[in-house]
Amino acid sequence: MYGGAAGGAKSFLGAAWLVMNCFEYRGSRWLLGRAVLKQLKQSTLLTLFDVCKRMHLKQGVDYVYNAQEGVIRFKESGSEIYLKDLAYYPSDPDFDSLGSTEYTGAFIDEASQVREKAKNVVKSRLRYKLDEFKILPKMLMTCNPSKNFLYTEFYKPWKNGELKPGKAFIMARVEDNPWLPKAYIESLNTLDKNSRERLLKGNWEYDDDPAALMDFDSITDLFTNTPEWVPGMKDNMGRHIPDWRKVYLVADIARFGSDRTVITIWRDFECISIESFTKTSTTTVAGLIKERAARHNIPSSHIIVDEDGIGGGVKDQLYGIKGFIAQTKAARGENYTNLKSQCSYTLARKVQAREIQVSNITPENRQSLIEELEQIKAKDIDKDGKMAIVSKDDVKAALGRSPDISDCFMMRMAFEFIAQPRLTFIGDD
Repeated sequence: MYGGAAGGAKSFLGAAWLVMNCFEYRGSRWLLGRAVLKQLKQSTLLTLFDVCKRMHLKQGVDYVYNAQEGVIRFKESGSEIYLKDLAYYPSDPDFDSLGSTEYTGAFIDEASQVREKAKNVVKSRLRYKLDEFKILPKMLMTCNPSKNFLYTEFYKPWKNGELKPGKAFIMARVEDNPWLPKAYIESLNTLDKNSRERLLKGNWEYDDDPAALMDFDSITDLFTNTPEWVPGMKDNMGRHIPDWRKVYLVADIARFGSDRTVITIWRDFECISIESFTKTSTTTVAGLIKERAARHNIPSSHIIVDEDGIGGGVKDQLYGIKGFIAQTKAARGENYTNLKSQCSYTLARKVQAREIQVSNITPENRQSLIEELEQIKAKDIDKDGKMAIVSKDDVKAALGRSPDISDCFMMRMAFEFIAQPRLTFIGDD
């Protein structure tokens, strides 16, 4: 993957790589893909034609472009480049439209706009004449910084020195392109902070998506914020202390084998513990929740689990706890499509206001939480109507996994709308 700042000649690199391979490996077959075919034809394809022109290759003489078939054929070498639409369509979740055609290699431009599933399907098709050419299957992806599978699969492991064999990441920088007009760089300097960080500096830790409910700075401040102090409560040293009576347990119960069960403990709006478990039965999870509640003196009415799916089985085993159903009608008649959207917006406001603190978190969970919170985004921001967030399926597609920790943070907000009855504890008669 070659990704980072704008103007790093990413599309030019990919187009040149394809054309050179077409002549190096006679009779080879290559895929050129992008999320939207129309954008591919109006942008990346024009760059490829420019590359051909610089190589003194003439359309109609050295190569033929069949717009109807979406194929470029090089006459002298017999190699071909197929243009492919890699957009996600609900009617084709497995990208069967890509067919069973085999390719020698592939170039995916603007890969941040493509789902991981599409990339994996393309990868599975790279086997055409590999033994004959005595080469390995190769895929080149280019992109600007994004917080999806490219970040977790390439950038983060590269940054930590943990990139797996068979993968490579090259940081794209503006200064890598000596032919870039000075005026273009100056225009990048006039962008807003997030866009400037991403497109000028190639900073992968910033996201300028207008639909995002929380910015990167407010999310990272979670780990250094000071929790809100309750007036009048002091310890024996005279220091203010939070109201420890406001303790909560929030658990996201795994629905599928690849998901995790996550249990979080809260002291008001300070998350003091995050634990995750895999392939755990509802009986075991119920026992874990009961033990944690007793340890932290948490009343049953201050415990909530997601009631959708097998989480309902856990709720049935623990008397008096709350069940969270995402599609429940929003509380207080507020203008949200459902309770999950209402809680997500409430969480975002508190994160932006620096009213939440996270303590005792592992580096792995810290990174996961950052990535997950960045994926909480408004749905249909250009339309009127009730406020909603993007679906969990879309978030999972972007992350390549389930947002288990952030779901607990979202469900914690439900206590802001739930009327609190008399406190009882698990095990009370």
